[in-house]
Amino acid sequence: MKQPPSRQRLPVWQWIGLAAATPLLLASCGGGGNGGQDDLAACAITSGDGSVVVGSGLPGDPAAPEPSSGYRLGKKAVHTSKYMVVTANPLASKAGCEVLKSGGTAVDAAVAVQMVLGLVEPQSSGIGGGAFMLYRDAATGKVVAYDGRETAPAAATENYLRYVDDANDQTAPKPSARASGRSIGTPGVLRMLELAHKDYGKTAWPQLFTSGINLASQGFPISGRMAAALDGSKADLARDADAARLYFDAQGKPLALGAKFVNQPYADTLRSIANGGADAFYRGDLAQAIVGKIGVTQSALDGAAMTPGKTTLQDLASYQAKRREAVCTTYRARYVVCSMPPPSSGGIAVAQAMGILENFDLKAYAPTAIDGEGGKPTVMGVHLVSEALRLAYADRDKYVADTDFVPLPGGSPAMMLDKAYLRQRAGLISMTKSMGTAQAGNFGTPSQGVVDVKEAGTTHMSIVDAQGNALSMTTTVESSMGSFHVTRGFVLNNQLTDFASIPSTAEGPVANRVQPGKRPRSSMAPTLVFDLKADGSAGDFKMATGSPGGSTIIQYVTKTLVGALDWGLDAQQATSMVDFGAANSTTTNVGGEHPNVNTANNGNDDPLVSGLRALGHVVSTSAQSSGIGTILRVQRNGQAQLQGGADPRREGLVLGDTVR
Repeated sequence: MKQPPSRQRLPVWQWIGLAAATPLLLASCGGGGNGGQDDLAACAITSGDGSVVVGSGLPGDPAAPEPSSGYRLGKKAVHTSKYMVVTANPLASKAGCEVLKSGGTAVDAAVAVQMVLGLVEPQSSGIGGGAFMLYRDAATGKVVAYDGRETAPAAATENYLRYVDDANDQTAPKPSARASGRSIGTPGVLRMLELAHKDYGKTAWPQLFTSGINLASQGFPISGRMAAALDGSKADLARDADAARLYFDAQGKPLALGAKFVNQPYADTLRSIANGGADAFYRGDLAQAIVGKIGVTQSALDGAAMTPGKTTLQDLASYQAKRREAVCTTYRARYVVCSMPPPSSGGIAVAQAMGILENFDLKAYAPTAIDGEGGKPTVMGVHLVSEALRLAYADRDKYVADTDFVPLPGGSPAMMLDKAYLRQRAGLISMTKSMGTAQAGNFGTPSQGVVDVKEAGTTHMSIVDAQGNALSMTTTVESSMGSFHVTRGFVLNNQLTDFASIPSTAEGPVANRVQPGKRPRSSMAPTLVFDLKADGSAGDFKMATGSPGGSTIIQYVTKTLVGALDWGLDAQQATSMVDFGAANSTTTNVGGEHPNVNTANNGNDDPLVSGLRALGHVVSTSAQSSGIGTILRVQRNGQAQLQGGADPRREGLVLGDTVR
């Protein structure tokens, strides 16, 4: 196993949450209290010298910019008594926590979090992108799925990503489909947040933009992940004058780690939306700016041709976020697991994988040597989860797309989640050999083609408020830095590249092909879990989780659910545990960034890797880039508390009120 670096070599902020190991730093939202300063210390970090506010720049500040480490050792689960927020960035967690502290709902906090995330990690999400949200109203027990996925413009054809023009120029969009205007879908996250806020918000809409506006105006030091993203995308960002002006220094180089970043155009944009609601984004001056940027025809860098998109002002004005019925299923007759319906494939795929796995005694294959990092997964535990995921991905690839255009087998998720069907699928799993690739199930529907689509990018937040409302939201601009197109201080997505560029194969039309007004299939899987009541309905809140990671999101969420529900890991252990799983290919992922995986000698000296290879798995130990945020409701010290974990592979932080 990899050896952890010495304590002296780690930045102090990496040790936040080590309440059980050191008196130096305690997360105010957990770890045993803070000497009676509950109200003062909420949403802060408590040290021997007093509370340290996130973003203060003082020693111990978890927002202090550090190089992206790949994996931060030593994170511990934190506990709160009333409310909690987990996001991928400390400044975003602080913004959400302050809203919760003032009595706001989980939806209120999500609005504030998103406005900050679009500033501090523009490579992952922002108001120029889309999102999926799952919300549980504690008063009624109702679970609502909110769809803020981007849409293709009305003028799009099935070859929109394939050809410059169907009739006259059947060459690829310039300089590429992603970096052209063709990749940019009509953003949906603001309409979605506005819809959810009208349903369940309590804090006045304008107040939720204060943190984002202040941070954008006053500036903040750039983090390691943002700096790495800017450097990795510098050639593409240079094509866009607004992007270069915003993200490059006076010498024309990407802003580096620790550089102060001020984004006044974004502050002005947020003020407009705060005062005018989402209409200020989808109509008028901001809409004109978005459409103008999508329609750019040449590179600002060298004047080379760029293929414009066909989005119009009407596409923006007519965009609608949607309430949808969550995909909910029982698990082991103990829990109700709810996730996102199409156009995301994530919820159905996770539910299928869990429905297959409940036919096996997973407890018998729990990790060994369980430590703060989640222990060492067993060969059979990883084998069973990976095989179940292969079967789920096979169905997902063939059958799931935007159901407003392509119906599921039987017209709903019911056939794909039928317990008898999933038992039959479980019967295809051998205990002695990997299946390699799986065949999709046969539902008697017309044959459809399958085209592999690579997804990327994204970020996640999990939130529980003082009223018990729970929220899980995954939000994205797709690939890192989206389309590389920037306007008014924010990045525009490249979400349409989640469509299949080829509309049909020899097997038939591709379900996830481009169509006007259609939403591209996603793998995002924001998930909420509840105790199962005797009458079969969802009872008390048990868990909220989700992750970024493109198509591997399904693997990350399934791993975390199994870790918490089957193997009894706490919120941090289940989140930190080795990322493992498989899509429908011969390759099985075992995250080599994890300290409990030995990647030396191509992993052959690691018993997990060698054991999987003995079963026929083609094992990749490439580093995984999950960003899981998990909240569990637990009994601790004789009372119900919230327990949180933030993925050590990113810059996430858990905040909330202090445990008494």
